[in-house]
Amino acid sequence: MTLLAAAQVSSEVVPARAQMATTLGFHIILACLGIALPTIVLLAEFIGLRRHDETAMRLARRWSVAMAVLVAVGAVTGTVLSFEMGLLWPGLMRRYGAVLGLPFGVEGLFFFLEAIFTAIYLYGWRRLSGWTHFATGIPIALSGIFGAMSVVAVNSWMNQPGGFTERGGQITSVDPWQVFFNHAAPYEMPHMILAAYMVTGFLVAGVYAAGILRGRRDRYHYTGFALGFVPAAVLTPFQIFVGDTAARAIAQDQPVKFASMEYVAHTSTNVPEWFGGFFSGGHIYGGLKIPGLDSILVGFGPGTKVIGWDSVPAADRPPAAWLIHLCFDVMVGLGTLLLLAGLWAASTWWRHRRLPPQRLFWMAGAVSGLAAIVAMESGWVVTEVGRQPWVVYRLQTTAAATTTNGGAITSLSVVIVLYALLGTATILILRMLSRRWRRSDREEVAVPYGPQDRLVGQVGT
Repeated sequence: MTLLAAAQVSSEVVPARAQMATTLGFHIILACLGIALPTIVLLAEFIGLRRHDETAMRLARRWSVAMAVLVAVGAVTGTVLSFEMGLLWPGLMRRYGAVLGLPFGVEGLFFFLEAIFTAIYLYGWRRLSGWTHFATGIPIALSGIFGAMSVVAVNSWMNQPGGFTERGGQITSVDPWQVFFNHAAPYEMPHMILAAYMVTGFLVAGVYAAGILRGRRDRYHYTGFALGFVPAAVLTPFQIFVGDTAARAIAQDQPVKFASMEYVAHTSTNVPEWFGGFFSGGHIYGGLKIPGLDSILVGFGPGTKVIGWDSVPAADRPPAAWLIHLCFDVMVGLGTLLLLAGLWAASTWWRHRRLPPQRLFWMAGAVSGLAAIVAMESGWVVTEVGRQPWVVYRLQTTAAATTTNGGAITSLSVVIVLYALLGTATILILRMLSRRWRRSDREEVAVPYGPQDRLVGQVGT
């Protein structure tokens, strides 16, 4: 019976992980938009109210409709993930459900607040005065941030578990504060929230950059681009700093993961840094090697000892070191390119008080959202694949947490089809809204507040 159970577990691990990766990889994009898009909408409305700017106000109104669509779709995909935690990982929830219940419960509370105030914000456009309506959007932005912190608290706890007492395989006490703000939370939380603002800002900017490339060089498109691009570009250097701090912390907290990220096979000093390269059969093919740089990055000196993956048995090492390393390089490389795009824009603005006129800049802006998404997804691959074979680091393996029920391959196939349809439908709805907005540019009321503020924001009042 034991051998049969082990065989069942091993047969379900790969499809269960693939299904979780598919659903999480899709949902995380919507989660980023749910975290950061309300802030960008509020920024547009604030400028519209403060500067009496019709264009910014029109963008705020339209983006709020898109925000509602994305919140609705995100609610569906988030609910699927909630069910998957129990269906795919019963071993995890059975053993550590008492620990993980608090952050998941807090996230649920903030999601409900976000949904409620999203409805109020949409309903209030024609019923509330300007600044009152603006105030109803603030809880949406805050709920997105605190909800994200709650979810990341779970993931960071899985990377650095603590804050509980276990006896005889049972959780006997839990310290909620230590669970929520575990050792990995100080760098995982800001890293994810900054990533969400970068993804959302660059995605918004990319839409309007594409329009500018098609010849729509009007104030509407330039304002839409700036409202997305500027916040994302400003936050990019902070994200790079947090990412560098996180990598240094991972070298201490999860040295085997870091060894896979940086191709460190053997514990040593003066460890080189590899850019690119494919690891196979004990050799690195291709790539650029810089002697001693990895030790310098970890401990600010070439004499720093970096732990290699030879420090643990082969069974305790992450699979596919090449995948972890290349995803890490992609994340860092794309983040650097986005930083350069922001510096290009800042330099041109400093000298000429305008955005760069070069077509190359606008092409970069058009693909910046996709680049930010790829960087963010690559970062999650590093985080999750790099923790393997553990689901809770050094406490529970992924195999022990996985369901022993059959059907994971079938459910994976169904999920892929349904999510493809859901993603297609979401994009089609947003494109339909975009076409309708272009047709109604002349007829639409720029500042649709209550009757007493109907003229607030009109140019010249």
